[in-house]
Amino acid sequence: MRIRPGIELANLTDVGCHREENEDYYCYAEPDEDLAFERKGRLAVVADGMGGHAGGKLASTIAVEAVRDGYLNHTDSDPRQALRSAFQDAHTAIQEYARQHPELRGMGTTCTAVAILDKKLHYGHVGDSRLYLIRASTISRITQDHSQVARLVQDGLITPEEASVHPQRNVLTAAMGVEPASADFSETPLPLEPDDILLICTDGLHGLVSDQEMLENTSTLEPVEACKELVRLAKERGGFDNITLQILRIM
Repeated sequence: MRIRPGIELANLTDVGCHREENEDYYCYAEPDEDLAFERKGRLAVVADGMGGHAGGKLASTIAVEAVRDGYLNHTDSDPRQALRSAFQDAHTAIQEYARQHPELRGMGTTCTAVAILDKKLHYGHVGDSRLYLIRASTISRITQDHSQVARLVQDGLITPEEASVHPQRNVLTAAMGVEPASADFSETPLPLEPDDILLICTDGLHGLVSDQEMLENTSTLEPVEACKELVRLAKERGGFDNITLQILRIM
């Protein structure tokens, strides 16, 4: 895989301590041709499948590959439009696979994708995987979870602290492949600065590792070592789910 100068990249996935199979999937991609790279930039995607072992793994794989191919091959020069189209392609592909395999009905996946073009960030997101921006010793969550507990927090019915231990914290209100297909997309590009760090992760990580711990590890360790340490922390605390993350440091 070719990675052009301009970023430091690391990614890692782990089955965790209780699951038999890894239903997460991820990719990082750049166009092979330099002219295409100037139009498309870089793409990173993380997905966390649901619908049982077979359905979840298939859904996340279909989603990541469809978003990757759809984004890179889309003719529109606007990354946001290309991401929207790629997400729709992936949503349709999962639904079509489920129609052809009725035993997998209900399969779906989270999906969080970032496109970096001309040092600007664009994203698409559905589910409860997350995108964080680490800048100047602070961490900000860019995406909002599509989950029942996130809705309760937004309505002021429970606190974020109560949400972190709520029994329904993993119940999604939106997912790719499942109606309604309500994904979020960046309205305007976010300018990136040197030393900015983007962290994309599944709930197997952010459900057990705090934002502050993500900040400390990504700020003090090289991306490869930060990935290893964050996965270690999640597994040390039970590793109840698959754990997947990508770290991109802007140069």
